[in-house]
Amino acid sequence: MTYDLAFRFARALQPDALVTIQNACAALADAMKDARNAGCDIERDPAVILLGRHLGRVASGLDPAASYPADGAMRQACFERIAELRAKPAIVPLARRGVAYDPEAKRAFHREARNALAALARELGLVPGDYDLRVNAGGVAVSGEVTLHGETVYVQISCGVMGPGREILYRRCNGRRDYCGDRNHFADISVAVDAAHFARLLRRDLHLAPETVRQDALAPA
Repeated sequence: MTYDLAFRFARALQPDALVTIQNACAALADAMKDARNAGCDIERDPAVILLGRHLGRVASGLDPAASYPADGAMRQACFERIAELRAKPAIVPLARRGVAYDPEAKRAFHREARNALAALARELGLVPGDYDLRVNAGGVAVSGEVTLHGETVYVQISCGVMGPGREILYRRCNGRRDYCGDRNHFADISVAVDAAHFARLLRRDLHLAPETVRQDALAPA
């Protein structure tokens, strides 16, 4: 499976922080890897080309923050790719790629997962205050987890520590202090891009009536 991500193009457009040969070289290597995984020709990829030029300028002692007219066409190509990719959900390619040891990708993954779970909550009839939305960043070697914890549902998204196709964990729970809950269910990360389908899956597997989640949340203690 191939995938593409917008942040390599964004990094190529704003490489100001890449001021040493080491970090400029690392950014170029990351861009080449992403382009290759996306099925792109790395010799023609605009982000790879721009980061390669940037590395050369850093190594030559040129100002890495300066503008260079010769980069115009490649910069425009990067802007176009960013616009195209941002119109598509990024959570699936991020999870497939993995975000360990890449702080920028990890932040993007957490943002996308939070958005997906907030959309799920709306589909379930929840409003802010009915649930907690938590992020556990974890260490540099893991993706961390983003968790929706309501009164009757517990849903967690991570980058497949349980293996491919099991990036989403969900189960019934008995309140927001119940961290064990009932039997675990798992789903592929692709489920997260369609909030209505995601909610139907939870209602089916967790035996939730259409309005059960919201009614349970509002029930008196």
